Amino acid sequence: MARHVFLTGPPVGKTTLIHKASEVLKSSGVPVDGFYTEEVRQGGRRIGFDVVTLSGTRGPLSRVGLEPPPGKRECRVGQYVVDLTSFEQLALPVLRNADCSSGPGQRVCVIDEIGKMELFSQLFIQAVRQTLSTPGTIILGTIPVPKGKPLALVEEIRNRKDVKVFNVTKENRNHLLPDIVTCVQSSRK
Repeated sequence: MARHVFLTGPPVGKTTLIHKASEVLKSSGVPVDGFYTEEVRQGGRRIGFDVVTLSGTRGPLSRVGLEPPPGKRECRVGQYVVDLTSFEQLALPVLRNADCSSGPGQRVCVIDEIGKMELFSQLFIQAVRQTLSTPGTIILGTIPVPKGKPLALVEEIRNRKDVKVFNVTKENRNHLLPDIVTCVQSSRK
């Protein structure tokens, strides 16, 4: 039986589906927390990505041409330089809260996404593994489509017996929401 739900596929609306599913779950009384990544545009072109928590706190995940802090290694994906400190300051508390939140019933932790940029953080990798194994916590997340060198944590998630992966396409994205919500809700029982 799947406990965690992950979406994968090309950039066709996975984050939008995660948002909609979070809203439906919250409105039915399910405790939901987490974060998503959002593209940052300036003058019509993408200049990076922000991490945004579901409570609305925002900070940079990556920017074009960002210089790494002195003494820190540069973490780069294509033209984007990852701001590890900013990412960890926003994402890690959300994951830690999911692990130690008290109270009866299951809670949902949104992780959008577990991708190359986020995986530069060893602390994030540890926190995701911890959250995956925390009783009472269901992850609703996104993982990239496999291409190039496999990402160890992504493959680990994809191969877990307690994970259901939905492949999101342009054709099915408008019909998946009920299935995703039902899958998460049945995990809570």
